[in-house]
Amino acid sequence: MTTIGGCVLTSDTFRGAIGGITARDLRRIVCAVAVAGLVPFLSACATLSRLPAVPLAMAHGSAPLGVTQSRFYADGDVEAVEAIARDVLEKRRQFEGASFGKGKFATNHFLAISGGGDDGAFGAGLLLGWTERGDRPSFRIVTGISTGALSAPFAFLGPEYDAKLKAVYTDTSAEDIFMKRILLAAVTDDAMTDTTPLRNLIAGYIDQKMVARIAEEYDKGRLLLIATTNLDQARSVIWNIGAIAKSNDPRARELIIDVLRASASIPGVFPPVMLNVKIEGKNYEEMHVDGGTVAQAFLYPPAFSIKKTAVLAPRAGSRKAYVIRNGRLFRPEQSVKKQTLAIVGQTISTMTAASGVNDTYRIYLTTKRDNVDFNLAYIDDEFATPYTGPFDKTYMRKLFQYGYEKGKAGYAWHKTPPGYQE
Repeated sequence: MTTIGGCVLTSDTFRGAIGGITARDLRRIVCAVAVAGLVPFLSACATLSRLPAVPLAMAHGSAPLGVTQSRFYADGDVEAVEAIARDVLEKRRQFEGASFGKGKFATNHFLAISGGGDDGAFGAGLLLGWTERGDRPSFRIVTGISTGALSAPFAFLGPEYDAKLKAVYTDTSAEDIFMKRILLAAVTDDAMTDTTPLRNLIAGYIDQKMVARIAEEYDKGRLLLIATTNLDQARSVIWNIGAIAKSNDPRARELIIDVLRASASIPGVFPPVMLNVKIEGKNYEEMHVDGGTVAQAFLYPPAFSIKKTAVLAPRAGSRKAYVIRNGRLFRPEQSVKKQTLAIVGQTISTMTAASGVNDTYRIYLTTKRDNVDFNLAYIDDEFATPYTGPFDKTYMRKLFQYGYEKGKAGYAWHKTPPGYQE
């Protein structure tokens, strides 16, 4: 434990790592800023150099790796989303042939995995328990944000990758995710930690074989979507990982790794991921951070209507959406100290939890409009194992087992968002 200027920094500062900013994250950042105020002479040399940001008005001129369907904005780009939808329907028709709309894909199953840091062990356990039960479907669309971005590729490829998904959430510790920087990194660097270990962890799992498998499933008309936040533009960006994998560009794997890492990069705590792009012959740089900055979970943009697109595939079958919230519904109650840092920290933590619940309402209303069956899972209060620190293996293994038992027994999916009465 370190105390500087009255700020206490503990080893569990990074409770929200890979999945949303928490009170402890904010506490460390605010303390660092306070310390920075004691050394104003550093401000003149604190800004790291970078290339110009891509203006939003020019953003559509950038296609990473030349793949036109590699990404779209969550709050717009309806035409781009519709183009992707038509494309995957055509891929599905070609792959299934005369059996289109029948067999194991007669019902279209969608899966959204939320952020939540090391609480991602819950969703991983739930999926493996579901496999053990024997009725886990193959998902036509899988989406992920933050820790959900790390889970999503394994969930997308199915039970053949269950062992690796389990390893991520039962064998990973804090040193596998980040290295702490000195406190003055708040003014001399781009984050309080170095996430080279996280990048190495992701790269160890996302090998060329896995990229090829993602491309194969994309050719069958399936989508793997990951969200990041373009901090320069203050917009949520959704990446079509299958299209990137299918590009056969030798840089595809590196871009996929960068996107996954960016989706888990908590601003201020983890460094942003900088992506180089060229528009009209000029070099620019995009700054991407945690997808949870905008939303804790997503299924597809509300501006896009699956029901409308379904007209193009009348035999595509019914649709079911499953949302795994890697967290509880509410921040645990406590007597908050009458102190600025404590008040601000707990406020941010409460806002983050509330944002996650609000996301379930947005997804629910969208699915209701489009006749998609809604199903929600989250960590109930019955899971009482105390949290002891970031990426503590004992905690994560118990949470994984909790999720596993729930999935194996047949999770009682919630049919509406918390507190909603039809």
